[in-house]
Amino acid sequence: MTEPLVPLPLASLTEALLEAARRAGAEGADAMAIAGTSQSIDVRAGALEQAERAEGIEIGLRVLIGRRQACVSASDVRAETLAAMAERAVAMAREAPEDPHLRLAQPDELSARRDAAGLELDDPAPEPLPEALEDDARRAEAAALAVAGVAQVQAASAAWGRREVHLAASNGFSGGYARTSRHASCVAISGAGTGMERDWHAESRVFQADLPDAEMIGRIAGERAVARAGARKPKTGAFPVLYDERISAGLIRHLLSAINGSSVARGSSWLRDAMGQEVLPADMSLTENPLRKRVSGTRPFDAEGLATGARVLVREGVLESWVLDLATAAKLGLQSTANAVRGVASPPSPSASNITLTQGLASREDLLAEMGTGLLVTSLIGSSINPTTGDYSRGASGFWVENGEIAWPVNECTIAGNLRDMLQRITPANDARLHLSDQVPSLLVEGLTIAGE
Repeated sequence: MTEPLVPLPLASLTEALLEAARRAGAEGADAMAIAGTSQSIDVRAGALEQAERAEGIEIGLRVLIGRRQACVSASDVRAETLAAMAERAVAMAREAPEDPHLRLAQPDELSARRDAAGLELDDPAPEPLPEALEDDARRAEAAALAVAGVAQVQAASAAWGRREVHLAASNGFSGGYARTSRHASCVAISGAGTGMERDWHAESRVFQADLPDAEMIGRIAGERAVARAGARKPKTGAFPVLYDERISAGLIRHLLSAINGSSVARGSSWLRDAMGQEVLPADMSLTENPLRKRVSGTRPFDAEGLATGARVLVREGVLESWVLDLATAAKLGLQSTANAVRGVASPPSPSASNITLTQGLASREDLLAEMGTGLLVTSLIGSSINPTTGDYSRGASGFWVENGEIAWPVNECTIAGNLRDMLQRITPANDARLHLSDQVPSLLVEGLTIAGE
């Protein structure tokens, strides 16, 4: 008789995976279980276009045999599946290449925090009805269409999700938490034919009560699309470029990629020899705090069970720390910085979350006035980044600035430079949004090459 599909609690499920791994011959193991529920609604032209709801459980097992490892995953939680997963993982690990730096955390390295108590990641409000999500999407669409000059709305959406995660390991760690999200977005189009221009606005929060009004989301999307009407190529030459706050975090993410332990250990980072050197202006620092309340990137512990906490990555311009998990730390002869992340089908790897870049005193408008003539970038497409040299080239659109004021919209241009030089020439505005995981203001960068007409 087939065993009925009655899911165990996630903590029990991960313990069952570990026990199966022990029986299969694993010397060490960690297991992850994720249970999620989500729903989303899309409307278009005043009608319901799509409604989706998903529920499911994913499980993952990593086993270690000496200095070899293997990962397997499944969405079936029957006992026979767990046993088969463990046997397959052990067999794979025995054939895997050796990595002398692989290990689980020692018991005395493990986090005392085993849940997200006090971090406000799980909204106690009930799951919204589909009708409430549809109403949000309809109101966002109607607000966008009410903006003079908007020709159509490509999509208006609202979504909700709740996700539970539990991590357990043979070193004694066992911890888990839940996280909720609430989202609304709108994409508006102005013009017609080859003159069509598109822009968008979206908001996401952990708590439903914190989500901005749907009409505001639609109105901003509509206003942005209309402002882009008549876009053309800018001049070619060297000009200052102002990265708008909604895309400026991407520039700092390039820095984070360069100080990621995986890149540094391979010697493929353009900052591989920069520890203790200036990588930002002297009046700027970059910090990480994975324990911020009500923030989507908050992590009470990392994916190897280590305690997360606030720390400085760049202090007053000087690089002070890499971003490390246990394996990359061992390769560099250092200690983990508790930055391990992972999915059910992959081993841990390092990544930073909840970063904050020092804000300036000037507004975005002040920086526009300071730049005089140049480019305000509001959207980036494509990417050509040389991870070893830091050479940077990206497609961009936004607005041309003359005499410190926005003159006309821009599309189909490329901006280029070298990240090491660019980051040491940035001037921050004061407009970072504090609810985001990445708190990065608008950034003015001097002397980039713009390829346009």
